[in-house]
Amino acid sequence: MSVLIAAETSSITQSQSLSYRQTIVSPRGIFELGFFNLRNPNKIYLGIWYKNIPLQNIVWVANGGTPIRDSSAILKLNSSGNLVLTHNNTVVWCTISSEKTQNPVAELLDSGNLVIRDENEAKAEAYLWQSFDYPSNTMLPGMKVGWDLKRNLSTFLIAWKSDDDPTPGDLSWGITLHPYPEIYMMKGTEKYHRVGPWNGLRFSGRPLMTLNDPIYRYEFVSNQEEIYYRWSLKQTSLVTKVELNQSAQESQRYLWSGKSWTLYSTMPEDYCDHYGVCGANTYCTTSASPICECLKGFTPKSPAKWNSMEWSEGCVLKNPIRCKDKLGDGFVSMDGLKVPDTNYTYVDETIDLKQCRTKCLNSCSCMAYTNSNISGAGSGCVMWYGDLFDIKLYSNPENGQRLYIRLNSSELDVKGSIGHKKNSKLIFVTSIAAIFGVMLAIYFVYRRNTIEKSKTKEKIERQLDVLDVPLFDLVSITTATNNFSLNNKIGQGGFGPVYKGKFVDGREIAVKRLSSSSGQGITEFITEVSLIAKLQHRNLVKLLGCCFRGKEKLLVYEYMVNGSLDKFIFGM
Repeated sequence: MSVLIAAETSSITQSQSLSYRQTIVSPRGIFELGFFNLRNPNKIYLGIWYKNIPLQNIVWVANGGTPIRDSSAILKLNSSGNLVLTHNNTVVWCTISSEKTQNPVAELLDSGNLVIRDENEAKAEAYLWQSFDYPSNTMLPGMKVGWDLKRNLSTFLIAWKSDDDPTPGDLSWGITLHPYPEIYMMKGTEKYHRVGPWNGLRFSGRPLMTLNDPIYRYEFVSNQEEIYYRWSLKQTSLVTKVELNQSAQESQRYLWSGKSWTLYSTMPEDYCDHYGVCGANTYCTTSASPICECLKGFTPKSPAKWNSMEWSEGCVLKNPIRCKDKLGDGFVSMDGLKVPDTNYTYVDETIDLKQCRTKCLNSCSCMAYTNSNISGAGSGCVMWYGDLFDIKLYSNPENGQRLYIRLNSSELDVKGSIGHKKNSKLIFVTSIAAIFGVMLAIYFVYRRNTIEKSKTKEKIERQLDVLDVPLFDLVSITTATNNFSLNNKIGQGGFGPVYKGKFVDGREIAVKRLSSSSGQGITEFITEVSLIAKLQHRNLVKLLGCCFRGKEKLLVYEYMVNGSLDKFIFGM
């Protein structure tokens, strides 16, 4: 016969049981294990939560998909060393451990990990079972996401169906065992977001992740026994977590401020972080318009669809690679990239970049290569086979990696890059003369264009000054709209999308971003500004100003819920 749990204990033994309204608390009082409900008393769950944080405090749920209908639930540690949750003598949930022990104990640790161990075991982490191996929607410091290859166990996050329903949703986040492993966010069986492989310094798709981060310490391990990612805190006094959110369709990293949770970062960050938005053999650039471009040497597979911004079919080679003719193929390099999906890759940590190039050329299906580790001078080799998917280009080359892409020699600018050795003096002299001539032509064209652009800019500024329309700088607008984040997008019209934003002074704005493909030039832009500036009516929201820089033409309106400027924002 088991006895009830005493107050403020951190463990359960075979002689004890945990019932409704009873809890166990970690040694320092950080976490608590017990029964709870989420605004529905007829749906009761066993879980772990922050003991002294009142908001969004649930970090683990045992029976998320099988709630208990009333308070007659019991948690026990049975003779085989497994926790068993029963309701009316029916097993609702239980742990499964193949290892047996004579003196099992279940203990809640200050890390938030619920473990079952042998009381006589001297090794600190020799657990028979641990909740960190079976997370729900939350990742805590010290928790591993990845694979235990010895046990063939995958540890991954899975989102709740909603904020008040811990039933597992269809959004998950974990490591896939490719030859070059990486983390994916999946929607069901479909890839939704890719973090990119670990390159020795960070994940390829997380440029802001650095070893010098003031708060977090990141770790990625890949060997014959396990492959995992985990993070810990450099300042142990901080409280932080990562939560996979089904409704927002993103992972969210939070810091506890003492009164509320502060959102520190999210994934995906922008539209280009959504998997494969541009199709095969392309790259995506958030700051560009349009955002999708074919890789060098490739052309749209369906030009008509591509020109209408339907990019799913991607791009194909302009000229097929020659393969067997080793002098017929070469490589063009691109810097600042999130490297392609690693589904079809080969990794050799023992060879250098030169040997990697040779090995890639010797395989007819190898289409790209680079270092598998970019720390220091770079080392190792990773090669991609077939189409190249989900590449992102960063505005700062240092945020990404260099990738060498295979092309037919006709697509390469420098013959030497494919091994043709022609030392003719005539060719050399002719080439120098041609280069000099091109440079002169470029100089005169550049000078003429610079003068014309300067005159055009002055003319536009004079027109706007007459209209008394303020000019905003591009930086303040991109900051206000979170770099035109997909989460800030509130509409789409024939001339481009509209984003909600907020200036640093607190003013809320609606920004109309005129698409470069809309056909609306500077003249039409000035005309629209003039029209809106002249319209002043109590039922129309106000034009606050505009911005033009390079290809960007932006109109900034005051933001009003259910405002009446729809016909101007979406139909001009």
